[in-house]
Amino acid sequence: MFNKFINILLVEDNPDDVELTMHALKKSNIANPIEVVRDGQEAIDYLFYKGKYLNSKHSLPNLILLDLKLPKVNGIEILHKIKNDRKLKLIPVVVLTSSKEENDIMKSYDLGVNSYIRKPVDFDQFVETVKQIGFYWLLINERPQV
Repeated sequence: MFNKFINILLVEDNPDDVELTMHALKKSNIANPIEVVRDGQEAIDYLFYKGKYLNSKHSLPNLILLDLKLPKVNGIEILHKIKNDRKLKLIPVVVLTSSKEENDIMKSYDLGVNSYIRKPVDFDQFVETVKQIGFYWLLINERPQV
C-alpha cells in the first residue's frame, strides 16, 4: 500500500475514464486520497484556490494525472500554468491521455511534464500502467515538500 498522505489530483473529463482510473487505482491497492476535477477551468481553480475553491482548505496535490483533451481549458494550458508557478512547478505532472499527436508530446515536454503516457485501450494493460505510475511516483520517487 502506498503512502496515504500523498494526494493525487486526477484531471479528466470523461466519466468512463474517471471510473476506469479509479477502479485501476483501487485494484492496484493505491489508497491515496484522490480528488477528481472534470474540466480545465476546474483544475486551475483547484490548484490556484479560485472559484468554488476560493475558501477551500484543501492541500495541494503531490501528484497530478492530467488529460490533455479537456473542455474550457486544455491540458497544455494547465501544464503551462503549473510549470510557471513557483510553488506548483515542483508537483510531478503525469500526462495520461489518449492523444497520439507528436505535437502534444513535444509541447508537454517543452513545458516540463514529468511523464507522458498514452492510455492503453486494454483494461488489464491500463490497470498495470496505473499500478506502475503509482508505484514509481508515490513510492519510489523522492520529491520536495510543496
